Amino acid sequence: MSAADSSTSTVSSGSIVSLGLGVGLLLVALAVVLALLSFFWTPYNVEEIDISNKLQAPSFLHFFGTDHFGRDVFSMIMVGTRTSLAVALVAVGIGAGIGAPLGLIAAARKDFLGESIMRGNDVIFAFPSLLMAVMITAVYGPGAINAIIAIGIFNIPVFARVTRGAALGLWSREYVLSARVAGKSDFLISIEHILPNLMGLLVVQAAIQFALGVVAEAGLSYLGLGVQPPMPSWGRMLSEAQTMIDFAPWLAIFPGLAIMVLVFGFGLIGDGLNDYLDPRIKRAR
Repeated sequence: MSAADSSTSTVSSGSIVSLGLGVGLLLVALAVVLALLSFFWTPYNVEEIDISNKLQAPSFLHFFGTDHFGRDVFSMIMVGTRTSLAVALVAVGIGAGIGAPLGLIAAARKDFLGESIMRGNDVIFAFPSLLMAVMITAVYGPGAINAIIAIGIFNIPVFARVTRGAALGLWSREYVLSARVAGKSDFLISIEHILPNLMGLLVVQAAIQFALGVVAEAGLSYLGLGVQPPMPSWGRMLSEAQTMIDFAPWLAIFPGLAIMVLVFGFGLIGDGLNDYLDPRIKRAR
């Protein structure tokens, strides 16, 4: 392949990356708008039961139909959007806020402290978020807060591993060695030189964990361990729909599509940012 062909291929790849990133941002922005709008307005009250209109198929009055209590499915999905986004946002924030500093410390301190941090992360990583949620629920009871704690704790070793792995490669760079010769402490070097060069990677990882957080929240709610009634949740909507899927398939189709679209959007953002930060594509641009 000639240099011109290689350059054309790289530029085309960059265009595809921009398209995927744009689509992902559009899908997530739509979800954010629906979530914010649900604080002020929904087509119907999600807590109002109307048995006379139960199990209505999608129509102009009810875009996504109604459930077995006569509640509007579209309104419930709007409110469920903010639930999924809030749980994922706080859980990823916990993981990044605790895991990234632990990874920086483990990379800077290659002694007993650094090894202890990583072995502790290995222990946490061995427990899936679902099992951790079950244990927390057994002690404190089901609820959104416990789901956030479980997913957040599971995210800590993920960010710690990613941060440490990337930081170890940066500690051998010339500018870091120059900073050490200048007398800067490991803490200052980590804050001033290591962390800024990891921000792109951490943003990409956060987008990926957002997608996993949405799935985890839906899974926990499906099992009754997440958000509790009367607050709508996509996972609990799927759980309630499984016995009625033969005669009311829309009860499962629309919450499932909502989960798929939001996870797909975050996935496109993660892949797009990862490729966007690729030095080859940046040089081509």
